[in-house]
Amino acid sequence: MAIVGNGGSISAAVADTARTLGRRAIDHGFRVVTGGLGGVMAAASEGARSSERYTEGSIVGVLPSYDRGSANPWVDVAIPTGMQVARNVIVVAMADVVVAVGGGAGTLSEVAIAWQLGRPVVALTDRGGWSDELAGRTLDHRHDEPIVAAASVDEAIAAALRALEQQRPEAGDVGSGWRGGGR
Repeated sequence: MAIVGNGGSISAAVADTARTLGRRAIDHGFRVVTGGLGGVMAAASEGARSSERYTEGSIVGVLPSYDRGSANPWVDVAIPTGMQVARNVIVVAMADVVVAVGGGAGTLSEVAIAWQLGRPVVALTDRGGWSDELAGRTLDHRHDEPIVAAASVDEAIAAALRALEQQRPEAGDVGSGWRGGGR
């Protein structure tokens, strides 16, 4: 599960939500992948580490720089990309489902990439930012099912688990003209 949201300063309520989401994700057998820095990413990683089901390697941080030391202290596996915001593609591609908590432009890009790649997206509502704006909406013609709106962490986890039960094709044509297959 990729947990995406604001990387900077966040409210205590958003931090609590992200910590609870991270812990509950691990409780339900997910690995947690984030952008590895602060804000929602750090809170989710901290929460993931507090799960009774946590094991070493459960928390992955895909970093924008080449500096492994920039990862928040709860990241187990730091992946230094040097790709800056382009690392958002890797964060999303690593996930079976993406859950947005608040968020600014980086979160918006991660949700849009998830949409293009056919990854299910769950948006927590009442957290501000893009998760509120996009909850219940479709982004374009690629999918008929809207981004799932979740009013609580429990609803978000339940939606993520339901999404795993659905068969989803691997991304092929994502609007760039590229098509998967043996060509």
